[in-house]
Amino acid sequence: MTVSEIFESVKDSLFKGSISEPENEARLLLEIYCDINRSDLVLNKDKEISEDKLEALRGALNQRITHRPLWYITGKAPFMGLDFSVDERVLIPRADTEILVEEALRDLRDGSRILDMCTGSGCILISLLKYSNDCSGVGVDISEGALEVSKQNAADILGKEVDIKFVQSDLFENVDGTYEVIVSNPPYIASKEVDGLMPEVKDYEPRMALDGEESGLVFYEKIIPEAKKRLAKGGSIYFEIGYDQGEAVRELLEKEGFIEVRIIKDYAGLDRVACAVKSVLDD
Repeated sequence: MTVSEIFESVKDSLFKGSISEPENEARLLLEIYCDINRSDLVLNKDKEISEDKLEALRGALNQRITHRPLWYITGKAPFMGLDFSVDERVLIPRADTEILVEEALRDLRDGSRILDMCTGSGCILISLLKYSNDCSGVGVDISEGALEVSKQNAADILGKEVDIKFVQSDLFENVDGTYEVIVSNPPYIASKEVDGLMPEVKDYEPRMALDGEESGLVFYEKIIPEAKKRLAKGGSIYFEIGYDQGEAVRELLEKEGFIEVRIIKDYAGLDRVACAVKSVLDD
């Protein structure tokens, strides 16, 4: 089969399988499994693909039309210009979460100690350490499986020279020390909304990493008071938040005495990140 024939066949299968954006996904599958990029679809459309590559492509396509997420099929997901290992034990890193990392990087000072609460794949903490100087970090998660993934990502991306460790803990239960920066992408989707998510999310990604209980705010309510105790004076906290949670999280931060509270919107103009500072006058 030629590049053109394969592309049309894959796109048609994805469309029939009710996969959103079948054309884009077809391009991705061909790029990953057949080394065919966008320009090849035009300039080398009559090129034939080897049978071994076609076999790999068919295997991935058969999984994808069941709505298994593409990045679980490939085992790697892009985030902040890096490739993170992912499987069903962790959420797939998303572009929206890069906004949190970018905001934290703007304020991050050399040598800072960073705590990542609900670390999952470790993509936030590892990215911050990768793109900063002499910082150290602790990633915390209740899931042993998630921590196995994050440890592997740290080894693959950071090597042994960066000071990073991971702690299994129910939020702050097993956390020691103080930190200049705390980051968190906690579960924030209201329970009643989880079952309405697209099949790729509700049927495959870990529910415990999505479900923010009845209000979607429970984890912010639990994390914020304890985070203040663990932040150094003048330290900063950064949360990923739901599209309509900005004001509610702002109120929680201000109620706890945080200052310089900001709500950052994503590229669609929706609430995405809440950040604040612990006053140097606080105990």
